[in-house]
Amino acid sequence: MTGLSQRMPPQVKINRWGMRKLIAFSVAIFAAFGLAGCSGGSGLQGLESRLEEIKARPRGRIEPPPEFKPIATYSYAAHKLRSPFSKPVDETGAFIPDGRNVEPDMGRPREYLERFSLDALTMVGTISRPGGELEALIADPGGAVTRVRPGSYLGKNFGEVQAVSETKVQLVEIVPDGRDGWVERANSVSIAE
Repeated sequence: MTGLSQRMPPQVKINRWGMRKLIAFSVAIFAAFGLAGCSGGSGLQGLESRLEEIKARPRGRIEPPPEFKPIATYSYAAHKLRSPFSKPVDETGAFIPDGRNVEPDMGRPREYLERFSLDALTMVGTISRPGGELEALIADPGGAVTRVRPGSYLGKNFGEVQAVSETKVQLVEIVPDGRDGWVERANSVSIAE
């Protein structure tokens, strides 16, 4: 056995103090190589000469921003008029009865179909009971169908149903007249085609 132990190299034991010295030495070597790479004066001198060349160039002139002319303000006063996208209304039906004050009943509880404008409502059919009056079926934008008979209200302008036929619901709306008053206006909702 003594011959075998003589052939094996002796094991090197490094304690903590030795390991710290080894790490410090490695870091010092890498730092020295890093600084040696940066110490090349020709690279730094080339950079400095390039900067001086750029600084020596004539400075450019920045154009001033264009001068904006003030735009004349426009007072939009057509918000009280009918929307150009809604169905045209027959203005011949608007009338002011002589000697009668037209005014909507603000104390009356509003009906379900009064929350929608007339152009959003569609007549989808009619229904009647044997011996009863004809009622119209009106669909709202959500698709719900409501029965309407003379005396019912629909639309945002206090529209009271006057007559129901197979193809049309005739009503009278109470709308502002533009002079702090109210006026009645005939309107209708036709069956969807």
